[in-house]
Amino acid sequence: MARLREAQKQMTRRLLLDKGLEVFGEKGYAATTVDDIAVAAGTTRATFYLHFASKAELVRALVADTNDRLTAADEPSLTWVVKSGDREQIGRWLARKFDQWAEIRPYVTVAHQAAAAEADIQSTVDQWFDTAIDDMERGLDAAGRFEPSSRRVRCSLAFGELEFLSRRWMRLGWTVDRDTALMVMTDSWCHLLAD
Repeated sequence: MARLREAQKQMTRRLLLDKGLEVFGEKGYAATTVDDIAVAAGTTRATFYLHFASKAELVRALVADTNDRLTAADEPSLTWVVKSGDREQIGRWLARKFDQWAEIRPYVTVAHQAAAAEADIQSTVDQWFDTAIDDMERGLDAAGRFEPSSRRVRCSLAFGELEFLSRRWMRLGWTVDRDTALMVMTDSWCHLLAD
């Protein structure tokens, strides 16, 4: 019986996350209410609050889901790729990220909308990005490349390029040739992280 209750609880939480993402996509973060999400999930405000303290907390859970989706495809890991300094590995890793953009677009869009409205969500997004930069820096540390004082900057610049292009793609699509963008970004990452 306890397992059934726990399974139902997890299903309701997942439904609230999925419907929250859907409603945020339709109405935008600022215009969406807890009641909108509860109604879309076929539940009540009280049930929403059993799972999330606020719609901002729901967004933080969506950011965690996005990170899980992104890193689940990372074999080898970003740390290993940066440590290797291998152009082919860097290019393959970046190509996987490009390929994931369509899947994560709704999540990232909501996260940025929420971050514009709520400082604690911006902090969550910053921490999410810092995690990737930390992984990259660990790769440079393990490889012993570059002056230690420059490693964080190099990783921040490389990740910043990826983040900028992804946000632009999420708003406008490919306004430049995808393969050319991949080649140029791979060149840039190799310059920043491997040369």
